[in-house]
Amino acid sequence: MDNWRYDYQPIIKREPIKWPNGARLAFMICPNIEYFHIDKPLSRGPSKYLPDLQAYCLRDYGSRVGVFRLMDVLDKHDIRATVMLNGEVCERHSDIIEEGKKRNWEWCGHGMTNNLRMSDYTSEEEAEMIRQVKEKITAAVGVAPKGWLGPGLSETFNTPDYLAAEGFEYVCDWGCDDQPIPMRVKSGRLLALPYQQGLTDMIYMSQNHTPEQYLKMVQDQFDTLYQESKTIARVMTLSVHPYISGLPFRIKYLDKALQYIRSHDEVWPATGSEITQWFYHGLREPGSMAKQY
Repeated sequence: MDNWRYDYQPIIKREPIKWPNGARLAFMICPNIEYFHIDKPLSRGPSKYLPDLQAYCLRDYGSRVGVFRLMDVLDKHDIRATVMLNGEVCERHSDIIEEGKKRNWEWCGHGMTNNLRMSDYTSEEEAEMIRQVKEKITAAVGVAPKGWLGPGLSETFNTPDYLAAEGFEYVCDWGCDDQPIPMRVKSGRLLALPYQQGLTDMIYMSQNHTPEQYLKMVQDQFDTLYQESKTIARVMTLSVHPYISGLPFRIKYLDKALQYIRSHDEVWPATGSEITQWFYHGLREPGSMAKQY
């Protein structure tokens, strides 16, 4: 399936990637910290009746309680998060931002609110929204975001160009590989980082998996990537949500999953920017793969 953003290049025919300190697998965990409006329907499967308290209150629980459970578990395993952050969280839930700053978390753009997808904006509105998210996060945390995840992993055909033009260096919407992929953009540079790879805690909601099943899936995912990375370096990303994994009956299974991953040698717990910078640093000609079109 070819597209103009990147070339087809099978993983068995690539220049080798070497992660820091002899690591063979980079591991990134991405809490999606989002803001939802009680007077707006959710983008996926919205109720025709508002307020949709069942959906809203679960998500509000994640912001009031669940996110702080996630923080405790990540602290326990000495893992720095790469946060996918709705811009509105910066103003409305500033306590989350302050706690994340204490932990030196990395903050990425994730739209303004998860009530809207990228396709809900006109072209001009989309470019302006991306700029506003960048400005809000920069003002809140003191550093401009370098990564991006569209709400609901959504994009338009213009999104990568708008992101690169604003100085974003990686995007997580294109979960099509186990290694970073340089993308073609009109200006700047942009990497597609591995994301989800078929595994996210959203499976609790969409496929009714039990916490025990989720733990086994994370372990199996890790085992395969870890084994394959003996010969070809890989990236494993784990996407989590405070209103899903942060619930009391699920949190210990995320704890067990991270304990399992951290018990292995040659695993690099990294943020998106660390992976991006190391990837470009390892290229003999850093701009050669990210061709403009």
